[in-house]
Amino acid sequence: MNFCSQCGHPVHQAIPDGDDRLRDVCSFCGTIHYSNPVIVAGTLPVQGSRVMLCQRAIEPGYGLWTLPAGFMENGETTVEAALRETREEAGAQVQNAMLYTVLDIPRFNNVYMIFRSELEGDFSAGIESLDVALFDEKDIPWDQIAFETVRRTLKLFFEDRVRGHFPLHQDVIR
Repeated sequence: MNFCSQCGHPVHQAIPDGDDRLRDVCSFCGTIHYSNPVIVAGTLPVQGSRVMLCQRAIEPGYGLWTLPAGFMENGETTVEAALRETREEAGAQVQNAMLYTVLDIPRFNNVYMIFRSELEGDFSAGIESLDVALFDEKDIPWDQIAFETVRRTLKLFFEDRVRGHFPLHQDVIR
């Protein structure tokens, strides 16, 4: 950040009183500009033995496969964001969304929150997807998965499905 969003004057890096981190601080009005992690919310839509994946039509990962997920918007809950992203990217409705994975990625300042859910009805590729398809575990295009968060979530799901128990998983991806 170069200029204050409150008054337009230059900002500088400083550790504000009572804080322990460098922040962008306005040289004129003193506004402290905090930069915090972004929440990515999405679903793991399941239909019978298959999971739904979207083929990305945008970067990063153009042409690769992912779960329907995206950035949470202001005024949304995490589950509302996950359901919206599923509608936008896969034209799909899901039900019984239960928080399944929380994956911190400090390197990118992201927190992924994926909700295991039941796919209901039809689906179709949205503007950010080239294709949407259902996959059995043996057919997952593992070498074409866009993100480690998706790979980790899918592996956990298939392991948990064998056990018949789906606990909440929390982890850090470095």
